[in-house]
Amino acid sequence: MTRSVLVPSSLTREAEDKREATRKLGYVARAAVIFRVDRLVVFPDGDGETGRFGDGFVSTVLEYAATAPYLRKEVWDRRDELEYAGILPPLHVRSQTGSGSDGSGSLRQGIVTEVGPDGRVRVNCGMQHPISLPAPSGEYEEGERVTIRVSSRRPVRAKIVDEAPPGFDVERETIDDALTRADAGTRIAASRHGEELTVDRLDQLVERTTTDGMTVVFGAPERGLPEILDCEPGEEARSDEPTARFDLWLNTVPNQGSEVVRTEEALFATLAPLTLE
Repeated sequence: MTRSVLVPSSLTREAEDKREATRKLGYVARAAVIFRVDRLVVFPDGDGETGRFGDGFVSTVLEYAATAPYLRKEVWDRRDELEYAGILPPLHVRSQTGSGSDGSGSLRQGIVTEVGPDGRVRVNCGMQHPISLPAPSGEYEEGERVTIRVSSRRPVRAKIVDEAPPGFDVERETIDDALTRADAGTRIAASRHGEELTVDRLDQLVERTTTDGMTVVFGAPERGLPEILDCEPGEEARSDEPTARFDLWLNTVPNQGSEVVRTEEALFATLAPLTLE
């Protein structure tokens, strides 16, 4: 069961400066962590981007936010997009723990700092020093990111595992590609033009999203999904349309008191009910 959230590359189009744009993306990253999103996908919206914040600004800042604090210095050089990265709120991602002798311990992000000739690699995973670990399969390269399960710090007991680290992945993908993935689950267009979410409707939706997973797509300020997709609201969710991209269009803030609900606010309002179990 995968939870994916799609936001446009034009997400910060109305921000007055880079500082405000960075702060806005910090809220998006916080929402992704709080509601246990697996994939945060930035899809291209070239027509809606501004010259100041286009060309990868959104995905770069989100990728930086998703990187564990103890790896940021090593992974990221000084970049113009990260000028105000210091104002990003800490994500405080909870450690994932396993059960049983083979799955005990906490998962951490790691980065390979050295590849040895004896089938071992040195990995920086936020311990006092990089640790030497056997490479379980395949070849690794310096700079490659891996997931480490740490079962003991004193003495150090850890291993490289084929699992997703805590937090979320940031990817770049088109809407069509994201919605046609095998693990897309229930495909939802978040829009004020959509069907109003009610208590009765929520029961049905949560049953689907907790079983099948979900992909929720959001628009940009002053440029909602109908404008981005060049379609009428809801026209691609008709049950008799086999090529429809969405299963439904959903308004999770019915009777809103503000004229405008910002995208980062819509993430919280939408993910909170849909992730109930």
